[in-house]
Amino acid sequence: MVKTESLVEQIVKEVLKKLENVEIAAPATQSSDDANQEWEMIIEEIGEAKQGVNVDEVVIGVSPGFYIKFKKNIIGIPLGNILREIISGITEQGLKARIVRVKHTADVSFIGHTAAKLSGSGIGIGIQSRGTTVIHQKDLQPLNNLELFPQAPVLTLETYRAIGRNAALYAKGESPTPVPVVNDQMARPKFQAKAAVMHNFETKYVQPGAKPIELKVSFARKGGK
Repeated sequence: MVKTESLVEQIVKEVLKKLENVEIAAPATQSSDDANQEWEMIIEEIGEAKQGVNVDEVVIGVSPGFYIKFKKNIIGIPLGNILREIISGITEQGLKARIVRVKHTADVSFIGHTAAKLSGSGIGIGIQSRGTTVIHQKDLQPLNNLELFPQAPVLTLETYRAIGRNAALYAKGESPTPVPVVNDQMARPKFQAKAAVMHNFETKYVQPGAKPIELKVSFARKGGK
């Protein structure tokens, strides 16, 4: 077993080394005017996340290693841009976004469900470093959800903004049309190796039994321009 784990670790390191030298173009998007400007995030942990009491909030739960090991998703879209678009989708509906880091699991469904249970509106969003996303509701079972976006390679910034928008509409008691996404049958085999590598590193930050942490997030244009 030890030899097998050592071999897997060695393979993962070799794949990651090769991937670090590969730039994958992000798909075109028609989102907000400055969305294509790369945004960096300044993340500050401000203590254990508390149960929300405001019905006008949507809680965004990020994965344990979000913006720690990886700063871009599986196809190279900056995570700062992604999170900023999700927040914009929520705020344009007149609601507020609250961000927490879920530390006890790297599973996107459980991240989203944890966020939903902390949300005053009962609606939460879960997102992993590679970009996989879910909209969840607190009264649903963890493996059920309102909307699931498992194919991160086909998600654009416009899609992420629409995810935030729909989450806000659910929080307002509405039943929005599900966010449309492209179904690419080749996405899984094409990105399977990189997804495995990213998940491997993501799980290294999991802390079983750890409580979610409230995050203060601010954005800055990369390069200060």
